[in-house]
Amino acid sequence: MSMSAMSEKEFELKRQGKITRLTNRTFKFDPRVKSGWFSAVYFLKTAEIIKQKRPKQRVTMQFFQKKEAILCGIDEAIALLHSFATNPGELKICALHDGDKISPFETVLTIEGYYEDFGYLEGIIDGVLARRTSVATHVYNVVQAAGDKQVIFMGDRDDHFSQQAGDGYAAYIGGAAAQATHAMNEWWGKAGVGTMPHALIQLFDGDLIKACEAYVATFPQDNLVALVDYHNDVIADSLKVARHFGDKLYGVRVDTAANMVDQYFLNNRHEFGREDLRGTNVRLIRLLREHLDQAGFPNVKIIVSGGFDADKIRQFQQQNAPVDSYGVGSSLLKVNIGFTGDCVLLNGKAQAKEGRQYNDNPRLSQVEFPLI
Repeated sequence: MSMSAMSEKEFELKRQGKITRLTNRTFKFDPRVKSGWFSAVYFLKTAEIIKQKRPKQRVTMQFFQKKEAILCGIDEAIALLHSFATNPGELKICALHDGDKISPFETVLTIEGYYEDFGYLEGIIDGVLARRTSVATHVYNVVQAAGDKQVIFMGDRDDHFSQQAGDGYAAYIGGAAAQATHAMNEWWGKAGVGTMPHALIQLFDGDLIKACEAYVATFPQDNLVALVDYHNDVIADSLKVARHFGDKLYGVRVDTAANMVDQYFLNNRHEFGREDLRGTNVRLIRLLREHLDQAGFPNVKIIVSGGFDADKIRQFQQQNAPVDSYGVGSSLLKVNIGFTGDCVLLNGKAQAKEGRQYNDNPRLSQVEFPLI
C-alpha cells in the first residue's frame, strides 16, 4: 500500500484549522498489517474464535493512559483503522485530536463495531499512541523549558531510521518545527535543517576555516553555522571563524562531550571550583558570548547540543545562559507513556474486566468516513 506524504495544501488547511485530521494518504503502512503480521497472536486467535462461535457482537473499545501528556498518534490510529479494519465505514469512532492535553485515565479514543472487524488492531493502536504521545510530550516539555529559544529536533541517531517520519510528526505536534532530516518532516510537509558535523572538519584535516569555506561555496544560500568544539577549544575557534567570515557567520554550535573540559578552562585554572565545567556548560557559553561581544561579533548566534533534556535546558534558562537554540536528541525518544485498550461495552451494555468500565468523555468528537 503506497501512501504519499501530506500535501502542502493539506498541511496549510490543517494549520489553519480548516481540516482537523490527517488522512490515511499521509501515512505509510506495511500491508502485512492486514494479515495480522504485527498483531499479538492471541488477538488473531480471538478474532477467529469469535467469527466461528460468537459473530456480530458489537463491542466498544476505549483507550487511555496514566499521565499528564500531549496526545499524538490519534490521526495515525484512525487512518490505520480506515486502511485495515473490515468495513471501516460501519465503525463508530470518537476521538480527541493530536496535540490535545490529556489527563491520567482520560479516554482519548473509542471504537464501536463488530469485534472481528477491528479487534486484532488493538495492540498496534496502543503502540502507535504510546510512541507518538511519548515523543510529543517530551518535546513539549523541552519547548516549554526553552521559552522563546528555538529547539532543534536531532533524534536521527538515537533510534531506528524507520521511525523518523512518525517521530518527526510527533515532535512537530509537541512544538519543534526545526528537525534534522527530510524524513522527519515527511508527514507535515516541510524539509530538514542542518549545517555541519564533526566529520566535515575531519575531512579537511581538522581545519575549521577550510571546512567552513567549503560549506559556504557548496551551499551559499544557507546560514553558516560553524561547529566549534572539534579541537575542544570553543572560544578560540569561535573567534577565529568569526574574524575570518565576519557578517557571513550566522552562528556557532557547541557540542562538547560530557566527559571533556574545554581548553579555555585548562588554560585558566582559576575557573575551577565554581561549577561543573565538563561538557557544554553555562559558564563556557557565558564566556563564549562575552568574548564574541568584546571582539565585535554580538550578532553571532550560539547553538548548543549534547545531552540536553528538559531539566538541563531549564537550568540553562534559569541561569540566563546566552543560548539562541537548543539541539536535543535522545532524551526525546524514550517511550514512557503506555496506552491501554479495553473492551468495556458489549452490545451497548456494560461488560468489562473488574476495575475497568466505560468512561465517557464529552471532549471526544465523532470521526466521519470517508476521510479526505
